[in-house]
Amino acid sequence: MKNVLVINSSISGDNGHSTKLSKAFIAQLGSDIKLTEIDLNTAPLPHLEMSELAAWMTPAAERTAEQQQLAAYSDKLIEQVRAADVIVLGVPMYNFGIPSQLKSMLDRLARSGVTFKYTENGPVGLLADKPVVVLATRGGIYQGTAADSQTPFLTSFFNFIGLTQLHFVYAEGLNMGEAAAEKALNAARQQLGQLTEKVAA
Repeated sequence: MKNVLVINSSISGDNGHSTKLSKAFIAQLGSDIKLTEIDLNTAPLPHLEMSELAAWMTPAAERTAEQQQLAAYSDKLIEQVRAADVIVLGVPMYNFGIPSQLKSMLDRLARSGVTFKYTENGPVGLLADKPVVVLATRGGIYQGTAADSQTPFLTSFFNFIGLTQLHFVYAEGLNMGEAAAEKALNAARQQLGQLTEKVAA
């Protein structure tokens, strides 16, 4: 049985294209999976603050009650990522970037000495590698252009913490008419079908 962690970040919730694609992908994986879902639309996170960072740097046995509460989300998130065999991210594009709520979550996944460390030869990721499927939905056409800040950022981020098996599935031109949107979504679904066997192996 595969442990699958799904992280959706569309502010449109279940109506978001990226969320719909993530649900379609999960359905294709079949019933022999253990599913953990994080919906950043219904449970958004505040921006990272120094008090939370200080809680991480305090040994768990020495944390105050407030620090325990502050560190709890990051600790749980890292446990969920470690336990997952496959990670699925629903990532719409907002104003040329990833959703701010997703950035707030990623800030809590990057933990020095926990998910990465610095060495004399540079940074080293500490997480065991596993497939990460990124469902990138955009209103316009950005893949392969300088305006696509999402792909290089997410690639750099996940590589930094040790996750290198990234699979990007793009659905673009979704605001360029119904025909263009349907064509793009069908192509994305087809690609997900091809990806199912690869990540489920």
